[in-house]
Amino acid sequence: MSTENISIAKAELEIMRVIWKAGEPITSTEIGNIVENKGWKRTTIATFLARLVEKGMLNTERRGRSLYYTAKVSFKEYKKGQALNLIQNVFGGSARDLIVSLAEEDTFSEEEIAELRDYFNDRRK
Repeated sequence: MSTENISIAKAELEIMRVIWKAGEPITSTEIGNIVENKGWKRTTIATFLARLVEKGMLNTERRGRSLYYTAKVSFKEYKKGQALNLIQNVFGGSARDLIVSLAEEDTFSEEEIAELRDYFNDRRK
C-alpha cells in the first residue's frame, strides 16, 4: 500500500506510534491508558481511530465486546511514503536537494555522515 498520499494529523500519528509499538492487536482502552497524559477523552481517541481506519492505516477485529486495532501499514512503509511525498512536493522530485537542504542546516552528526557515506559506498558495489 502506498502511503504517499495519506495525510494523518499529528495526534493520529501519536496513536499510530502506540499501535506500531504494541506490535499486536490493541484496544482503544489500552491505547487510552498509554496516551492518558494527553488528556484525550475516550470519544476523541475513538474519533482518531475511526479516521485512521477510514484512511486505510488500521485494521479492526471484533473480539466479544471489544474492538482490536492493528496497523495495516508498517512504520517503515509510512516513513518511506512520507519521505517520497516530501521529495516530490517540496523538492521537485530531487532526493539530492532534500539531502543538501538538511546538510546545509548541520542536521547530520559526524557519525551519521559516516554511516551515510558507508551506506552509499555499499550501494555502489
